Amino acid sequence: MSAQKKAESLGIKFSKQEPGYLAMVVKTGNLLITSGHVSDMKGKVGAGVSVEDGKAAARECAVKILNSVWNAHGTLDGLRVLKVLGCVNSTLEFHEQHLVINGCSDLLHEVFGKTTDGYHARSALGFAQIPTNSAVEVEAIFEIKS
Repeated sequence: MSAQKKAESLGIKFSKQEPGYLAMVVKTGNLLITSGHVSDMKGKVGAGVSVEDGKAAARECAVKILNSVWNAHGTLDGLRVLKVLGCVNSTLEFHEQHLVINGCSDLLHEVFGKTTDGYHARSALGFAQIPTNSAVEVEAIFEIKS
């Protein structure tokens, strides 16, 4: 099943985005580089937001990224996920940011394949604060294969 069809089968809806203050995706050569996409979930992981809630927020960021990539490229087909940067709004004591960002990686694996085009490099970092008090922010880089 193609990446586009797989995403749709998972219930992901794609909608047109109006250009904003900054580009959500920039194309350079055969790369699509996304801006950070924040979760609607607010708060700090480790103080009111659980790891499972954080994972859901990271998945939500991935859905938003896929919609932005779809807007820039017209389809998810023919893409490979290269890099994900996950930022977790977390307490100083919290140290499981990697488990939170698995929510994003898991979805990308489902859509693009865990051992093929969805197999990506990743960083998961804790932050003292993220804009709008979002629980998670994620950015990604995709390669246009064809």
